[in-house]
Amino acid sequence: MAETIGFIGLGAMGGGMARNLLKAGFSLVVNDIDEAKVAALVAAGAKAAATPAEVARQSLRTITIVETTAQTEDVILGKNGIIEGAARGHVVAMMSTIDPNVARRIHDRLRDAGIAMLDAPVSGGSARAASGELSVIAGGESEIFARCTVMFKAMATNQFHVGSIGQGLALKLVNNLLIQVNSVAIAEAFVMGAKAGLDPQVMYDVIKVSTGASFALDYRVPRMIAGDFKPGGTIDISYKDQELETAFAKSLGVPLLLANVSQQVYQMARAQGLSKEDGASIVKVYERMAGVTLGPR
Repeated sequence: MAETIGFIGLGAMGGGMARNLLKAGFSLVVNDIDEAKVAALVAAGAKAAATPAEVARQSLRTITIVETTAQTEDVILGKNGIIEGAARGHVVAMMSTIDPNVARRIHDRLRDAGIAMLDAPVSGGSARAASGELSVIAGGESEIFARCTVMFKAMATNQFHVGSIGQGLALKLVNNLLIQVNSVAIAEAFVMGAKAGLDPQVMYDVIKVSTGASFALDYRVPRMIAGDFKPGGTIDISYKDQELETAFAKSLGVPLLLANVSQQVYQMARAQGLSKEDGASIVKVYERMAGVTLGPR
């Protein structure tokens, strides 16, 4: 009989991840604040639970992938949270991108209740969540990580154990800082080129085989040129992540210049109503200031 896994958070990332667990033969019991998302997973073969506590009662391991630090604390430690339903020996794989220091506090509360936890954020965006090609970046005890690898392999092509609890999140914030700052630099550079009369597609063709090439270039620029801003990860999420990055750096005594400056560009995008568009829509901030576009708008 297939093991039952609990899954809380069926958004842009979680929905695809949950479906891949079903495809791999796991039984799922799911919960989300959006009833339509729950209904879609039930139609795919999952079972619904009314609360996170009920999810934990029906499973040996529970994945959480909600959006914010506060939401994560609520579904794990709050009223009707996982801690109220999980038996001793239960494992929580906390896969959201949240504050590493808060993750450590959640871990300690669960440990005192006999519940194990990994912080195991994922990278790759919603398309790779759907295709099962994510990267899992986990912190926590190596034994607990080993117990979760089969589950992770159903959702990700890469699984990394990078250290103690909180270290998965620390590395995820390093990764996110790089792509977010790079995305702003790309938008700035391409709008400058377009204003100078350069064809955006020609710029992309040249730069992708030159020293300015990067993952962010290949991920963002085709969307910018096509005007495709359907979210793989929203402006709001990028802003939230940069808030985590800058706060975490302050707790470490590390200066972050570029993350703080680029965060203000994301805030400008939010102020212009782009909150729920893809991170590539950051280019619109520069386009509006420069009076030029890279493609159809």
